Amino acid sequence: MPQAIKQINVFLKFSEDEIPVGKLILDNRLIYFKYDDDFIKTGMDISPFKLTFNNEIQVAPPIPFDGTFGVFDDSLPDGWGMLLLNRALEKKGLSLDDISILDRLAYVGDTGKGALVYRPAIIEDKKFNKNIDLDQLKTSMDQVLNGTSTNVIEKLLSLGGSSGGARPKANVGYNPVTDELMHGYNTLPDGFEHWIIKFPSSHDPQDIANIEYAYYKMAQAAQITMSECKLLKSAKGLHIFATKRFDRVGNNRIHMHSMAGLTHDNFRRSNIDYGHIIDAAFRLEKSASAREKILRLAAFNIYSYNRDDHSKNFSWLMNKSGEWTFAPAYDLTYSSTTIYEHSTRVSGEGANPGRKQIIELANEFSINKSEKIIDQVQHAIAQWPDIAKQCGVRTISIDRIQAKFLELKKI
Repeated sequence: MPQAIKQINVFLKFSEDEIPVGKLILDNRLIYFKYDDDFIKTGMDISPFKLTFNNEIQVAPPIPFDGTFGVFDDSLPDGWGMLLLNRALEKKGLSLDDISILDRLAYVGDTGKGALVYRPAIIEDKKFNKNIDLDQLKTSMDQVLNGTSTNVIEKLLSLGGSSGGARPKANVGYNPVTDELMHGYNTLPDGFEHWIIKFPSSHDPQDIANIEYAYYKMAQAAQITMSECKLLKSAKGLHIFATKRFDRVGNNRIHMHSMAGLTHDNFRRSNIDYGHIIDAAFRLEKSASAREKILRLAAFNIYSYNRDDHSKNFSWLMNKSGEWTFAPAYDLTYSSTTIYEHSTRVSGEGANPGRKQIIELANEFSINKSEKIIDQVQHAIAQWPDIAKQCGVRTISIDRIQAKFLELKKI
């Protein structure tokens, strides 16, 4: 049986150089972290709210991230990625009961989101076939979800092991000129960009990719910044949603930190409000425009019935100068929750937030033009039938979603 990991070295890797950040140590079921003395001199505070930026030893709280700090939890996958990671660790002879956060981070190595990398890494990149067959990849994903195959675990883990969310995903290289896809190695050849492709899960409507692509177009019309998205089609006619990674610029990386990780919020049982996100944005960016961006996104999520707007679906990016910016919006689509409320409240309201709550939120944070923002968002959402039709959404889905939009417009 493999030896459990007791210590992890953390690095920031914006480009080829790896900058030592600090050490994570597991001792008596507690995880300790200490910044490297030289890293403190850089001034790059990687987690300003919950990880004190000094050279003292800090112990991670037991909740909500199983005994680690949120900034390192952001490197770990959830949903599909965690399923793959657990299967891979089990295949190596490790019991899930005995696997620590450090074991998981070692498996992530340098393949995670953002710019943090972890050494020692349990595995390095395998030299899988360069080309990707979308239909074959979908079949492999279905086998894993059904528990019928372990032969493809390492390949799928290398493709999508850092991903979050329930839908199967893969990190790929995409060439927008030739329309080619290749394995998403950390270093891609000239002409290729880092993208994420998302496949339908078994309980998704068959046009889920078309719906999410239509939301991308609708969000653009609402003046919401998103990373470039495309709708890919497999040889068998399966539509697949694809989006360009905003934590990569060429083969360089950007540090990424979610609202959940920043504030130590349990996104599955969240207690946050859009007001908390606006406050975090202002503290990180010191900018009035940052507050307006989040108000606009809140309005869009309300009127487009995107209720799965939890705290892992909002992030910030930090460059090598230590400057923070609100990340492009992502995971915008028609969605509900088990409690039929928004995961993030709006001025205290989760069940049926509307114009009243958006204006209250704007007034609380001195955001001007709230009525104008709401009107612009609603005008974009009113274009749903035309946008959805152009994106290949089925008529039954267009009508179902449009009925909900008309209902929400009255709030």
